[in-house]
Amino acid sequence: MARPKVYVTRRIVDPWLDFLKQSCDVLLNASDDAPSRQVLLQNVRDADGLLCMLTDKIDVELLEAAQKLVVVGTHSVGYEHINVEEATKRGVYVTYTPDVLTDATADFTWALLLASARRLTEGDRSIRAGEWRIGWAPTFFLSSKVSGKSLGIIGLGRIGQAVARRARGCDMRILYFDTHRATPEVEKETGAVFVSFEKLLKDCDFVTLHVPANEKTRHMIDETALRMMKPSAVLINTSRGTVVDEKALEKALREKQIAAAGLDVFEKEPLPAESPLLKLYNVTLTPHIASADLDSRSKMSELVVQDIISVLRGEMPKALINSDVLSIRPLIRTRRM
Repeated sequence: MARPKVYVTRRIVDPWLDFLKQSCDVLLNASDDAPSRQVLLQNVRDADGLLCMLTDKIDVELLEAAQKLVVVGTHSVGYEHINVEEATKRGVYVTYTPDVLTDATADFTWALLLASARRLTEGDRSIRAGEWRIGWAPTFFLSSKVSGKSLGIIGLGRIGQAVARRARGCDMRILYFDTHRATPEVEKETGAVFVSFEKLLKDCDFVTLHVPANEKTRHMIDETALRMMKPSAVLINTSRGTVVDEKALEKALREKQIAAAGLDVFEKEPLPAESPLLKLYNVTLTPHIASADLDSRSKMSELVVQDIISVLRGEMPKALINSDVLSIRPLIRTRRM
């Protein structure tokens, strides 16, 4: 049996590319930049497997071009870039990398929250610009207290729960909103109290977002939502850029409708050089790196590679998104090695 072919759209953490090469013929886009659409379409035509990233659009056009494809593994927990329904119809298995980045993202959420509340990056910029001219003064660089304040978590999934557990260590009052209420066990373990979306926005000193990107969550933080928040409130987003209406947020920050924001994700990435957010002092910006600790990224690479190999061996992957595909193309028909 010929070795299966796998196209990898970006370099991944060592040693997992070499591990994949032991079982498959690998074609790699060795650049950190995403392949162009034309290159992507060309390189999937003869591929049995595809290891992709959030920036790679896996749509009807691509699936039509990739007639030999049996598995798509995305190096991400989000999969809104993949037409899962169409992949399922065509018998293509779709896997992702849940769980392994939970702690990394929760840690980074707290890093953003603390940096935004305590004006950390603003202070850093002030020193580097030579603006620190007073050694100490009672009113110099005043910022927001975190411990003992109220934290609103929108989306109490794995990451939201991890954020809540960290908040308990800061003696915070924790409120949450989700489309489905958590179990009593989760509420007890996290200390989170279920409230309406509106009450959370009105009552909380800090609001952090942990929801997927879809039509229901698109711009859920819009001008109306921002007006509900306290003037002293801080907004944190490590979920997806489309959850926040950036124009409305820029206006709210500029007009001091809210005190500050910490953003790791944006509606357009990389953030355009002309974005008004870059001119605001009360927003902390990071380049979509919430999961970028070495342990988490290594586990993501391991999981996506292992699952692609499993499908190509006719075995059940650990993190399958579309379980309905099993009835379309049973695992016995995915075996390529």
